Amino acid sequence: MKHVNIPVFIPHLGCPNDCVFCNQKRISGTSCFNKNDVDNIIKNALSTVDTTNYETEIAFFGGSFTGIDRNDMIYLLETAYKYIKQGFVTSIRLSTRPDYIDEEILDILQSYRVKNIELGLQSMDDEVLKITQRGHTSEQARKACKLIKKYGFNLIGQMMIGLPGSTLEKEINTAEIIANLCDGARVYPTVVLRETELCDMAKRGEYTPLRLDDTIERTGEVLLVFDKAKKPVIRIGLQSGDELYDPDVVYGGDYHPAIGELAENYVYYKRICEELNGKQTEGKDIIVYCSAGCVSKVIGQKKTNKINLTKNYNIKSLKIVEKNDIKGYNIILDIL
Repeated sequence: MKHVNIPVFIPHLGCPNDCVFCNQKRISGTSCFNKNDVDNIIKNALSTVDTTNYETEIAFFGGSFTGIDRNDMIYLLETAYKYIKQGFVTSIRLSTRPDYIDEEILDILQSYRVKNIELGLQSMDDEVLKITQRGHTSEQARKACKLIKKYGFNLIGQMMIGLPGSTLEKEINTAEIIANLCDGARVYPTVVLRETELCDMAKRGEYTPLRLDDTIERTGEVLLVFDKAKKPVIRIGLQSGDELYDPDVVYGGDYHPAIGELAENYVYYKRICEELNGKQTEGKDIIVYCSAGCVSKVIGQKKTNKINLTKNYNIKSLKIVEKNDIKGYNIILDIL
């Protein structure tokens, strides 16, 4: 059955402090919130969804859900739970922070049929967490992940690429920890938004945003970690509108709206090169078999992968074919 989320944004509610990279008004496009509007938001969204053919989930995004006023949190859960009891919605999803997870909170969430918890981990390196003013440690994050899984929730770990003080090695380590503790991940390359401390740090020369090529490489290497662990990455990059193209919103850096596709292009290019290295390819016809629906990712944006592979390995012709029995980023090569 197909899946659809009904997003309810609760911008910045429950957050104890501003992390250096955060400007929820820009990310969510929402600057105010009224809990009494939620019922109509859900009702209006349901009017556009065929609930008999879609698995529908109410998703509370934007703030630290379990850190908001307890009465408000329960009000929102009760509002969503009403639609579960009526059979229109199957579950509830929410996002929160590691330091707002404990047994009492998880007992409440469990009683309202919350299924998916997304935890904003960002990094599992204490130096990076300190520089970015996250307000918690990597050990707190580990404990929160283990407790959530002990209660039986599906857990998605959110991480960021290119934070101040971070390196490729630290991000690979973070991905490995998330792959071990969580059921899946979201990966967000850092976008320097105006009206944030990170923007001020960049202006003062204390932080340099990653170049696009570096962002693609780091994100691609992280994807390989999750692929090896057979853990899905449910999203790469911010889900945003045209606003994030606006220089009045984004400060510097190489923000690209298709960063996820570019990172997957990188992964496939690296995999193919690993298979071709050391083999006789000059003047050969080569067929690359990939998983269903991934031909364009193998070819690369603007056919970059195909062009570079043909040139660098002196290939006569390169053909990409999908096969249903190939999974993930795996490939099979035929050299003719």
